[in-house]
Amino acid sequence: MKLADVPLRDLLRNPIVPYETDEVTRLICDSHDAEAFAPIGHLTVGEFRDWLLSEQATGDRLKALAPGLIPEMAAAVSKIMRLQDLVSVAAKCRVVTRFRSTIGLPGRLSTRLQPNHPTDDLKGIAASILEGLSYGNGDAVIGVNPAADNPSRVDALLHLLNRIREHYDIPTQICVLAHVTTQMRALENGAPVDLVFQSVAGTEAANTAFGVNLALLDEAWQAAKELKRGEHVMYFETGQGSALSADAHHGVDQQTCEARAYAVARRYQPLLVNTVVGFIGPEYLYDGKQILRAGLEDHFCGKLLGLPMGCDICYTNHAKADQDDMDALLTLLGVAGCNYIMGVPGADDVMLHYQSTSFHDALYVRSVLGLKPAPEFEAWLERQPVLMPEQWLLT
Repeated sequence: MKLADVPLRDLLRNPIVPYETDEVTRLICDSHDAEAFAPIGHLTVGEFRDWLLSEQATGDRLKALAPGLIPEMAAAVSKIMRLQDLVSVAAKCRVVTRFRSTIGLPGRLSTRLQPNHPTDDLKGIAASILEGLSYGNGDAVIGVNPAADNPSRVDALLHLLNRIREHYDIPTQICVLAHVTTQMRALENGAPVDLVFQSVAGTEAANTAFGVNLALLDEAWQAAKELKRGEHVMYFETGQGSALSADAHHGVDQQTCEARAYAVARRYQPLLVNTVVGFIGPEYLYDGKQILRAGLEDHFCGKLLGLPMGCDICYTNHAKADQDDMDALLTLLGVAGCNYIMGVPGADDVMLHYQSTSFHDALYVRSVLGLKPAPEFEAWLERQPVLMPEQWLLT
């Protein structure tokens, strides 16, 4: 009740992490669009919730509002919303991005095909990619987390992914999710880089723990744009608890820190952003119920701030959670208009050792909610002799 009575302007005027010592705070304050904020500038957090749930808050108005919101406002209002509120408002927010495929259109749900391998075996990765494609996965990106983060390994993986993409003429993007500096070295060596990836957090100190800062991300963004391979060229992952685990949260709760990470991502007009919601473990999100809540909070806050938000619906094996919890979150995120989810062989990542969503899970949620892949990818599937629409729509 106290939070509901806080004026939104108070959150803007009183940064929770000092402006002088934190570049993320400076980014939030210096990039704030006062004109976009003006229509709701007189509201409290509680009144803002009521407005978001009203018929006045149309998709177009929410899109226009996004530059006027700071992460603390999104986090604050999410805390006084129930799950159906988070779903209802997020469903009104459409954020569309493009590379070879168009992601985030109404009636569409995309997937990242995640063919990780514990030894980065190229044949094993290729087999997982072909299996995922046969299930209609991969329209957001074919993205590999390398077991070894070095330029030669990243270079080999990028060339493999690009050969497969070009051979089958797949309208999607490729990415190797190494550290941004490793990807930049691969890019400089002529590797076929589509998207530049990096994990980001909501404070300068937490990003320092990741080995990045805004200047480095600026450099990577510029290098990726100069390749002229696509319109939106960055891919970011986040997750509640990253700032806390690095002791870089400044006493701020983990959900607000997570929302601040979205300000970092928003600066770079990314193709993809997703929260890896249960990856850090039960020390930060204790059980399935907390993971469910956090996934919907993250998606809501990201969409409200104007991001093309997806979710890695996941948990670690020592958490009090199971695939039933993931099914529930998957279904709710599908209703909420989530841009994309993960497609992992068997839902079990054998390299990162956590549980996510499977190729078949994407078929399930597309089927029950009447959703389709990205339009370019849908057309490609229909042209394949063994990949007929019936197989990926379960009709």
